[in-house]
Amino acid sequence: MKISAVIFAGALTVATSAASFADGERIIDLSYPYDDSTVYWPNADKLKRETINEGMTDLGFFYSAFKFSMAEHGGTHLDAPYHFDRNGQTLEQIPLENLVGDAVVIDVSAKALQDRDYLIGRADIEAWEAAHGRLPDGIILLFRTGWGGRYWPDAEGYLGTAERGQEATQYLHFPGLNPDAARWLTADRNVKAVGIDTASIDYGQSRTYQTHQILAAKNIPIFENVGYVDGLPETGFRIVALPVKIAGGSGGPLRIIAIVPEQ
Repeated sequence: MKISAVIFAGALTVATSAASFADGERIIDLSYPYDDSTVYWPNADKLKRETINEGMTDLGFFYSAFKFSMAEHGGTHLDAPYHFDRNGQTLEQIPLENLVGDAVVIDVSAKALQDRDYLIGRADIEAWEAAHGRLPDGIILLFRTGWGGRYWPDAEGYLGTAERGQEATQYLHFPGLNPDAARWLTADRNVKAVGIDTASIDYGQSRTYQTHQILAAKNIPIFENVGYVDGLPETGFRIVALPVKIAGGSGGPLRIIAIVPEQ
């Protein structure tokens, strides 16, 4: 693969790369790096990394190795259906065809950036369809709220609070997908994965996580904390979203890329 360009995007100084994929196409990395600034749910364990070795060995060559631990659901990650459905697919059971394919973006940022508790509704999806046509069957659907571009990795801005612990969850405020819209999507449209540039597909003040439940019941994987979606076109690109293959996992870190036409 020939490196053709590097794009600096997103909040602060976080960078994402673009590389040539085929004639007239480029790759955009939609994953945030895992580091000390990565945003996690207030009661989730952040990344912990321990150095096993980093330096020159007695035999005269450099060698580095580390070990790490963290919650499944932090940073750019995938929610497996099992996260909210007892009979749902666990991480390694999700068919690869549900993680790769044509994708579209529905942009609600003009509304969401004015309302921290904005619920993306059926009307938002139908407005996109009025401009672009009915959502194609088997599409990967991404929602752009503008949240990542404006706030990541500032936890207080992104989540609504910088506090940690279970009690802090009551202060979460960020947009999400209305359960009624999720119910309509699963009944009247055929999407194979859904993603969003916020910390959860359910809005911050949700307590029952109905949208998660509705999508999980249909074995639809969810991508959360998707980065750099501000630069994506609304149609005409593909997604490859490959999580760490954790057996029995309810979710895990996600490396997600978009393959988009050269402009």
